[in-house]
Amino acid sequence: MSIRKKILLYFSIAVVLLTGIAFFFVYILFSQYREEEFQQRQKDKITTTLNFLTQAREMDEDLIQTMDKVTIHHLYDEKLLIFNKDKRLIYSSVDDTPIPVSTAILESLSTKHPWIEKKDGLYDVVGVYLNHKSGEYYGISKAFDISGYKKIRYLKYILLLTFFGISAVIGLVSYFLSKKITRSIVDLTGQIKDYDFNNRYIPLSIEDKNDEIHLLARRFNELMKKLNDAFSFQKHAIHHISHELKTPIAILVSNFERIEKETEKETIVQLVKHQKESTRNLSEIINSLLEIAKVESGDNSSQTKFRIDEMLFDLAEELNTLYKDFLFSIEYAPGTEDDSLLTITANPRLLQAALMNLMINCIRYSNNSRAKIIITPSSQNLKIEFLSQGATITESEKEYLFQHFFRGENSKDKPGFGLGLVLIDRIIKLHGGSVSYHNEGSDVNIFTIVLPLN
Repeated sequence: MSIRKKILLYFSIAVVLLTGIAFFFVYILFSQYREEEFQQRQKDKITTTLNFLTQAREMDEDLIQTMDKVTIHHLYDEKLLIFNKDKRLIYSSVDDTPIPVSTAILESLSTKHPWIEKKDGLYDVVGVYLNHKSGEYYGISKAFDISGYKKIRYLKYILLLTFFGISAVIGLVSYFLSKKITRSIVDLTGQIKDYDFNNRYIPLSIEDKNDEIHLLARRFNELMKKLNDAFSFQKHAIHHISHELKTPIAILVSNFERIEKETEKETIVQLVKHQKESTRNLSEIINSLLEIAKVESGDNSSQTKFRIDEMLFDLAEELNTLYKDFLFSIEYAPGTEDDSLLTITANPRLLQAALMNLMINCIRYSNNSRAKIIITPSSQNLKIEFLSQGATITESEKEYLFQHFFRGENSKDKPGFGLGLVLIDRIIKLHGGSVSYHNEGSDVNIFTIVLPLN
């Protein structure tokens, strides 16, 4: 059963049932009130008749019967009996309505039980013990409350008509509400059904609301974005690998060329040692790509503590082997005195790959062969800024900077596939950090990495 039908059914049943119960109690309470009110009238009639009898003892019996006929219609189809203290009948109304239980009622009446009420079909029968100023008396009255039952029937018809009318209105309101409430679900399921997972990420269109349906849609969009990022990264794994291996291979080739030209044995030995180290770095990069897969699967066992400034100095020295004319200036922000604030907990292979990419970008896009790296630690985070002078990214291009294969206008005639920043962004986010770009003026590019200390 669909949610819309469940809302329609459950809401309608609940409200209609509560309305029916309420009307039922109204009917029962009114019936009880009618009975009590009518029985009180019967008691008043007994008392009035008794008062009249005690005041008219000297009247002629025919006169009493005549007055009884005049007042008989006060209560419809009534039979009234009055007995003295010896329970002998002293008065009987002229109508012939029988009271089959009169003897039992009379025997039950006493000072301890002065009031008895019974039902004889639709008739109300009451027995009353009265301690009158002229003595003790017993009265029994049986009558049909024609006016009260007419009111009861009228009330029943009104309640039934109202109940069916309200039920119809509730059905229509429930249908409207269920349709309105589930409209977002229907729209959402329709969009999910037509969602093309093979195309690039397109978020579900939702209105700016704060209910659970729109929260679900936002969570779906977030999930799809993460899945799209993961699929894109895997889809372009070969490009990532070739991009990462290109620089260390170039370093290896450069070292081989130097060894070929070198004639001194000691220098050759040193170059071979350096070549072994470069080969080891090539292996580290391959391992870094494997580490990304491990970290994405939730394996953080490779995280260790290390000083970020020492890693930056090592990378600058390594790049200087290939780019001898380029100078990296690594600076500390004023007030950096606590060495512990330079120590972070991260995966060194992955972070080295990210920092290496940013430093290579500085080399490629700098127009003066210089770059500045500023380290700014705080109690919670560590900020690293990479500043280089050269052509900047335009405002319209900034939102696409970390997308696969995007290359800005400033990258014309520059080598690359548009994957380096994607890899950097992925690695930094895996460590709970962020990477951003901004520029100062028209010729200073600034990339900022913020990493948590733990």
